[in-house]
Amino acid sequence: MAKKKYYTPYQEKVARYAKAMSHPARTFILDYLANNLDKCCYSGDMAVELPIARSTLSEHLKELKAAGLIQGEINPPYIKYCINRENWEEAKALMSDFFNR
Repeated sequence: MAKKKYYTPYQEKVARYAKAMSHPARTFILDYLANNLDKCCYSGDMAVELPIARSTLSEHLKELKAAGLIQGEINPPYIKYCINRENWEEAKALMSDFFNR
């Protein structure tokens, strides 16, 4: 017997984006990248701005990437990150719709 699905795809997307943005460091990262939409930024640049360990920064970047809000490009030994514009626009629309009910 198939399991009953309680949540709509809309609700799951809203929750995924909200969870990804639920930590102040992640909000900082998104704000930092959104203010640099014309270029990608190296994780090392963000590490200088944030008072957290690089490994912790890495974990936050991983969460944002898994949610699809950012994308990364590896060019050893550096990793550049930028906003995933398509998902960024989707998240903005979903959140706006959700809060304007």
